[in-house]
Amino acid sequence: MRIALDAMGSDTCPVPDVEGAVLAAREFGETILIVGDEKRIAPELAKHDTSGLKLEVINATESITMEDKPGLVGKSKPNSSMHVGMNLVKSKDADAFVTAGNTGAAMTIATLFTLKRIDKVKRPALSSLIRVMNGRTIIMLDIGANTDSKPDWLFQFAIMGQIYAQQALGLQNPKVALLSNGEEETKGNQLIHEAGDLLKASKMNFVGNIEPKEMLEGNADVIVSDGFVGNIAIKTLEAMGSTLLKIIRQEIKSDPIATVGGLLAQRAFRRVRKQVDPFEIGGAPLLGVDGVVIIGHGRSNAKAIKNAIGQARMAVKGDVIQSISNGLKDLAE
Repeated sequence: MRIALDAMGSDTCPVPDVEGAVLAAREFGETILIVGDEKRIAPELAKHDTSGLKLEVINATESITMEDKPGLVGKSKPNSSMHVGMNLVKSKDADAFVTAGNTGAAMTIATLFTLKRIDKVKRPALSSLIRVMNGRTIIMLDIGANTDSKPDWLFQFAIMGQIYAQQALGLQNPKVALLSNGEEETKGNQLIHEAGDLLKASKMNFVGNIEPKEMLEGNADVIVSDGFVGNIAIKTLEAMGSTLLKIIRQEIKSDPIATVGGLLAQRAFRRVRKQVDPFEIGGAPLLGVDGVVIIGHGRSNAKAIKNAIGQARMAVKGDVIQSISNGLKDLAE
């Protein structure tokens, strides 16, 4: 397997990107194509023991920053590491592309300039993989690609999310739910009501509406929403996790007895931190484009980059793209 990595993606590129590529090549044994400015990549690679590892550097003369406007970079930077990496997937010289770069730019370049959409996909969807109770992983989409959505778009998001949950996450007959302000069928706006009608009439394992509390308890495997609601929900969850850990640290340091208790509970706290740490997952797929694209956080460290590559590897092994293509035909009938 050959996985292309955008070495110019993260906020502190190419340091964590290159280190993550080395870690991934060592752990997974796959070929990692490190795409970006070879003059900046070479010194970083030299810091690591790469003997026996399958690493290749693919030069890209341009890079996309977080400040670049997604609507402009498609044409203005045709030799960017994103363009080059995705074109490697398009030409079948790579099986997947991973980036921790500008999410909007990645979506624009994938959708309009390189990979394009899978046949019959109306809108691609950004997703997020979330750890819930009992260490389970669920998928949520859309989390920002489509602020204003239509019922049939949400229906397709559900199809793509279900297939990803089955093929990449290994979940059997995953439960699909709509994120809403209540479990009752009467709750939600017009979009939720109409999307719910489509899902009830489908072959999917649709379990109805779900609230955030039930979502975190793992009552569904695929959580569907429009991009506006999804984006707010995922940012709230991420902020809640980091804030909770900060509060716990403050309270542990507040008095000697709490400090002793905190020392005794260190192992449990480490497990909790791992549970809520987004870097343990690394990245999530952009679903609906004709190629495996995994997008991670701009603040990703080396561990996150390695794990994002691991997500790409699972998606390729699960033949997600072909399965979505087939699923859109079968489940939409």
